[in-house]
Parts: sequence; structure tokens; C-alpha cells
Amino acid sequence: MSSQTLIFKKRPIVLLQGEPLLLWNWQQQPQTLLQVLEAKKVRIFSECRSGYCGCCRTKIRSGSVCYLTEPLAELQDDECLPCCCIPEEDLDLELSCRGADMPLLAEKYRA
Repeated sequence: MSSQTLIFKKRPIVLLQGEPLLLWNWQQQPQTLLQVLEAKKVRIFSECRSGYCGCCRTKIRSGSVCYLTEPLAELQDDECLPCCCIPEEDLDLELSCRGADMPLLAEKYRA
């Protein structure tokens, strides 16, 4: 008799320069990374929202993303286009957390 093992994948954490911003929940909020960053008041410039222009190009400090729409803009290995991707694993972005709607935990450790 064999037993079944359930394997749960941990939801990724999105960080800004090492500061935790949010626990990613794609199933409840089917949005791109850009939409979620904007909702959290993260300062990021964007134009097309389809991966064509590359205006939202963001440096990845660690982690990886998967694309909902394959970007046409040329990217380096350590860059992503938040307008058309979601995190695959914990993702640390080279974006400022100044002015962002961050968890209280991050504020506590910044002081």
C-alpha cells in the first residue's frame, strides 16, 4: 500500500533591496508584478505594459520570474520586465522602498 504525499510550493516573497514588501499570492490576485508594485506605491516607471518597450526594466538582486507574455525588449540575465511577469521564487528587486506601502516589520528594522 502506498501513501500519497502532498507537496506545497511556498509562495514567493517580494523584497525591495532586501526589505520585505509582500507575500506573493497569484491565485487570489492574478496581476503582473508591475500592477502589484504600483498598488503598493513603489516608484517604478512604465509605458506599454506588454513587454515591448522595456521602460519598466528592473534589476533582480536575487530570485527569478516567469513571463505571462514573452517580452520583446532585450534583457540582461539579471533584469526583468515587471509589466509582464510574476515571481517564480523569492524575488529581491533593486527598487527603492522610499514611499512604498511596506509592512510594519520593515519599518521596525529601518529605525
